[in-house]
Amino acid sequence: MFKSKISRRVVGSFLLLTVVSMALLGGYLLQFFYGEHMAQQTSELRRTAGVVEVLLQDVLLQDDDKQTAAAGTLSEKLQDITAQTGMRLTLIQADGTVLADSSEPASEMENHLERPEIQGALGQQEQDTAMRWSQTLSENMLYVAVPVYDEAGELRGIIRSSLPLRPIEDSYAHTRNAILLALIFTALLAVLAGLILAGRQIRPIRQMTEDAFCIIHGDLNKRLEIYTGDELEILAHTINQLTYKLSGKIREVTTAANERALILEHMDNGVLLLDAQGRIRLANRRAQAIFALRETDIGQSSIQALGSAQLSTAAREAAQSGEPQSFVLSCTVQQVKKTFSVFLAPFAEAERQQVLCVFHDISLLQELASRQAEFVSNAAHELATPLTSISGFAETLLEDDFSSPEQSRKFLAIIHREAQRMNRLVSELLQLARLDRQDYQQQIAVECMDCTGLPALVRQRLLPQVTEKKQQFLIAAEDVPACIEANPDLVLQILINLAENAIKYTPEGGTITISCRTEADMVCFSVRDTGIGIAPENLPRIFERFYRVDKARAGGGSGLGLSLVQFLVKLFDGSISVESQLRVGTEFILHFPRVA
Repeated sequence: MFKSKISRRVVGSFLLLTVVSMALLGGYLLQFFYGEHMAQQTSELRRTAGVVEVLLQDVLLQDDDKQTAAAGTLSEKLQDITAQTGMRLTLIQADGTVLADSSEPASEMENHLERPEIQGALGQQEQDTAMRWSQTLSENMLYVAVPVYDEAGELRGIIRSSLPLRPIEDSYAHTRNAILLALIFTALLAVLAGLILAGRQIRPIRQMTEDAFCIIHGDLNKRLEIYTGDELEILAHTINQLTYKLSGKIREVTTAANERALILEHMDNGVLLLDAQGRIRLANRRAQAIFALRETDIGQSSIQALGSAQLSTAAREAAQSGEPQSFVLSCTVQQVKKTFSVFLAPFAEAERQQVLCVFHDISLLQELASRQAEFVSNAAHELATPLTSISGFAETLLEDDFSSPEQSRKFLAIIHREAQRMNRLVSELLQLARLDRQDYQQQIAVECMDCTGLPALVRQRLLPQVTEKKQQFLIAAEDVPACIEANPDLVLQILINLAENAIKYTPEGGTITISCRTEADMVCFSVRDTGIGIAPENLPRIFERFYRVDKARAGGGSGLGLSLVQFLVKLFDGSISVESQLRVGTEFILHFPRVA
C-alpha cells in the first residue's frame, strides 16, 4: 500500500493534520488547565492572606517593636492556620525582616526584601506572585505577597502565603500523559483512516492505469470501466471518448499511410529520402532494386550507394533553398549505364530538413532517342546512296548523245537497280511502320497453318538466285504435321528473308539448308548456310535496324531484313536465335508454339 505515492501522500496528510491539530489542542488545553489551576491557587493564597490580615490586624498595625515582641504568638497562630489550610504563611516587616513563619523559625530565615513577590507587594515590580524552588522545603512553591497598610496608608508589613506546586505539577504531568496517549491513538486512527481512504481512491486509479497501459500498447478497443460517481468516473469517461476518437484518427492515418506505402512500394519510379547531408534515410522497393541497396546502405551517403556526388550536391542545394529542383543524373548501376530524371522536393520534419528524391528511369527513352536519331541518319544515308547514283547517271544520260547504245543501257540498268533498291528500302520501312501500329497488328489474319511445306515453297521462290550462284539448296522436313497459329504470308516472308541473306553471304558452290521439325510443344525452323559467318562481338546487334556487321557483309542490303524478321517472329509468340562461326557458316533457329 505504501508503495503508492498517493497512499503516502494521503496517509501523511491525515497524520500531519491529526498530529498538528491534536498537538495544538493538547498544548492549549494543557496550558489552559495549568493556568486555571495556578489562578485558583493564587486566588486561594490571596484569600488566605486576607484572612490572616483580618485575624492578625491588631498585631500587624502595631509598631515594629511590639510586632517583634509578639512574634512567638504570631508563629503559633500561623501554624494553626497552616494546619487547617495546608498553606505556608510568613509575616514580613516592611524592611524585609521575617517576623513569623508557619514552617521555619523566623530567626533562622534571611531577609526577604529582595524576593520577587515582596518587591511586587512593595510596588517595585508588576507581579506580587512568584514560583521558585524553596531551599527550605526543597520543592517548588507558589508565593503570593499581600501588603498591609494602616489607616494612614503607611506600610506596616507583608503577609506572604505559599503553596507547594507538586499537586499542580502532578496534575499537569497526568494531563500531559493523557494528551500524549490520545495523540498517539488518534495518529493510529488517522493512519488507518488514511489507508482506507487511500485504498478506495487508489483502486480505481490503478485500474485506470492498467487500462491506460493497455491502450498505450495498442489495444484501442480497451475501455475504462470506473463507476465511482465522482470526478474519477468523469475522467474515465473522458479517456474512453479520447480513446474512441484516437482509434478513429489512427485508423484514418494508418489507412492513409498504408495507401501511401502501397503506392510508394509498388510505383515504377525509385524513391529515396535523403537528409540535408545527402545520407539515405528511406528507399522504396524500386529504388532498392535499381541501385542494389542493402539494409546496411540505409543511413550511408548517397555518394557511396550511387557512386556519384551529383545527387548529394543537388539534395544539399534543395535543402538550403527550400525549393523543388530537377536534374538529369547519369550513372553506372550494376555495371549498366543508366540515365534518370530526378525530382527533388525538400521538406522539414521534426525540425530536420529532408529531401524526397524521385527517380524516373529515362534510359530507354534516351536509348530510343539515340536509336531514332541513328535510324534517321541511317535511313537518310541508305536513301542518299541510290539517289546519288540515280542522279549522277541520269545527268550523264541527259548530256549523252546516245552514240554508244551499250553504255546508255548500262547506265539505265544501274538506275533501274538503284531504284529497285530504294523501292525495297521504302517498302521495308513502310512495313515496319505498319507493324509498329497496334491497330494494324490486330488486323493481321492469323490461322492454324501447317508448316511442313514451307521449306519447299521457299526453295521454289529462290531457285533462280541459287542457280545463278551455283549453290545447293537442301530441304529437311518431317512428314508429321507441324501446325502453328500465324499468318502464312508473313511466316513465308520470314523464311524467305533468312534464306535470301544465306544466299547473299554464301559464296558460289556453298550450301543452304532449311529444315522444319517438331520439338515437344514447339515447331522449329532452321536456316543454315556455309557462308562467311558472323564475328561473336557482332552477334548481339545483328537484329538492330540498319546495322551492318562489316563491309564484307554489306552486299547491297538495307540492314532492315533481320530487324523485320525478329519483329514478325515475336508477333507470333515465337523466338529467334543465331549461331555462327567465321568462315564456317551461320544458322538461324526459330521456335513457334505448336498447335495440336
